[in-house]
Amino acid sequence: MNTDTAFNFSSLVESIRQADTALAEQASRAVNISLTLRNWFIGYYIAEFELQGADRANYGDKLLTELAKALRGQAISNSGRRQLYGYLAFYRAYPQIVRTASALSAQVVPHPLLEQKVRTLSAPSSSIAGTDPETLIARLSYSHMEKLVELGDPLQRAFYEGEALRGNWSVRELKRQIATQYYQRTGLSTDKAAIAALAHGTAEQAKSSQIIRDPYVFEFLGLKPQEVMSEGHLEDALLDKLQTFLLELGHGFCFEARQKRLLIGGEHFFVDLVFYHRVLKCHVLIELKNDAFKHENLGQLNSYVSYYKQHHMTEGDQPPIGILLCTRKNAELVQYALADMSNQLFVSRYQVQLPGKAEMAAFLHKAVEELGGGDE
Repeated sequence: MNTDTAFNFSSLVESIRQADTALAEQASRAVNISLTLRNWFIGYYIAEFELQGADRANYGDKLLTELAKALRGQAISNSGRRQLYGYLAFYRAYPQIVRTASALSAQVVPHPLLEQKVRTLSAPSSSIAGTDPETLIARLSYSHMEKLVELGDPLQRAFYEGEALRGNWSVRELKRQIATQYYQRTGLSTDKAAIAALAHGTAEQAKSSQIIRDPYVFEFLGLKPQEVMSEGHLEDALLDKLQTFLLELGHGFCFEARQKRLLIGGEHFFVDLVFYHRVLKCHVLIELKNDAFKHENLGQLNSYVSYYKQHHMTEGDQPPIGILLCTRKNAELVQYALADMSNQLFVSRYQVQLPGKAEMAAFLHKAVEELGGGDE
């Protein structure tokens, strides 16, 4: 080995780090491209069927409903009516992806009409000048594209598309910039450079790990939410202990779900633990935060409780209850959230049947110490 480039221990560590980072990013990009193309193809097939399907008249306005039912029977992930409508809108907003779709997937997803579509498409594009479709699907996740498609104005969509690419924005950042009307503020401002500098100066950038944690991705790959959504080993271990603790109380807790996914307003949320209490006849939702209490934590839990009240209560059920557990530096906090409970008799009944705040805090304190997280 050349002594000028000696392969020492530090070089070994750095080489492994570089290989790990580069190949992990490559894998993330590959998964992202495949998912985006898959969703584009679904939209493309639906659009083609609406135009040329031999039996399309049999379905009419019920097409997406019937298709969702059939795909659910085939265990196709993310194929509900709402998702199918989104894929169709994605195809219609970005028809120019046809060239990239054809080039990247000809051997995997052959279709006789695709080459004809490539030749006849006159490239109506909503993307910014100079941004080719391959760059779009390589650098923006499908969740990015989903937010962009929601923008009805092609010019506005192109603006956010370009800014997201330029700033390497995360999906959350793109959503925030749209919500704060960055496009409108830029148009009204006489100093557009200053507005852009302010927007990009504090923007959250996308990371390859965020792509893999995208709910669309892990369902596409057949992963379970708990395999990818845990915020850390300590939190996961705490949830294990909490689940066991509640089941061992013998007060009527029946385990129902872990990392239960909720779709609220087009966004995915996850409830750490869901139980059904057979004595109280209600759902109990538990959120664990391995951190200090923040007011938004309680607001988030209240949203979950209200969602369960509206969508999961059946005849004879009482309104659900939420339990928020927070811990940091041995300071435990337990908060209970009730779904619009005005009847104090039910509140009192909950307090008798459920673990008290002091009992829950003591459990949490002991569990953190046992797991070695007391000094965090």
